[in-house]
Amino acid sequence: MKAWGISAVILLLMGAIGAKNGKAVEPATTERDAAERALMQGQVDAAVAGLRGYLNTNPKDAQAHLLLCRAFYAEELSDAAVNECDAAMNGLSASSEAQDWLGRACGQKAQSAGPIAGYRLARRVQAAFERAVEIDRQNGSAVDDLGEYYIGAPAIIGGGVDKAEALAERELKLAPQAAHRTYALAAEANKDYGKAEYEFRAAVTVAGKPDAWADLGHYYARRKQYDQSVEALRKCLQADAAMDAAVVDAASILIEMNRETELAEKMLRGYLAGKAKSDDAPAFKVHELLGRLLLRKDDKAGAKIEFEESLAMAHDYASAKKALQGL
Repeated sequence: MKAWGISAVILLLMGAIGAKNGKAVEPATTERDAAERALMQGQVDAAVAGLRGYLNTNPKDAQAHLLLCRAFYAEELSDAAVNECDAAMNGLSASSEAQDWLGRACGQKAQSAGPIAGYRLARRVQAAFERAVEIDRQNGSAVDDLGEYYIGAPAIIGGGVDKAEALAERELKLAPQAAHRTYALAAEANKDYGKAEYEFRAAVTVAGKPDAWADLGHYYARRKQYDQSVEALRKCLQADAAMDAAVVDAASILIEMNRETELAEKMLRGYLAGKAKSDDAPAFKVHELLGRLLLRKDDKAGAKIEFEESLAMAHDYASAKKALQGL
């Protein structure tokens, strides 16, 4: 199934009154919902246009600001993403999801900030992730994000492997997959590779989810255990009947290793053709990744189609622009 055309989305955004459960739905809510569907399909230009129009008449809708933050984050427009997540906090400060997205947006912005601004942003990242976990200890994504922050950040900005281990211990019963993943990353940081492998496998065991298999495959790739990595990534595909964002992660790892590239292409095309697309793996980025894979096969015509498809969804996406110009 192809992602929605922009014209179809605009028609939905202009649509009048819909109905849910037999009740009339306000046109404004329909517009916001349509913009969210566009975002999930990777149609970022349409989502941004719809949300901006909606916010012109509903400027205090915090959920719309959060959606716009996510759209800008996907495009790697970090200043705009942070501004919109800040606006969302006016109504969603008690939302674990919103706090998690604020942390991600600030983290993205920190990557290109100077030392002073970067320090301040890093502290905001830590605070937002910690608040997200505090609000909802079953939010595995927030536990993952906070654990990665503790492991990756130096002590001066709140990092520490010991903090990650303590987080994993606290959340083991409520968010077991995320907790085992955090234990694994902490062990890997400490170069305790036996424990790291054990914990990544434990994350698979507690839930059997495709993304846990992808994490295990990525670990083996980092250890240059390529055969084991491919085996784990194949199991990710077998476990992912929905063909969701986990298969995109798996494909990315195969491409990075330059192994089983035909399988990687199958995964990417399966995701794009499926019904489980989301902004966890924005479709416009997947098209760009597929284009780069096709270039490796010297399929310039196919790559051009994918880069153009990416830009049709997100015309400001710099990576696809650069790739298309390089053909």
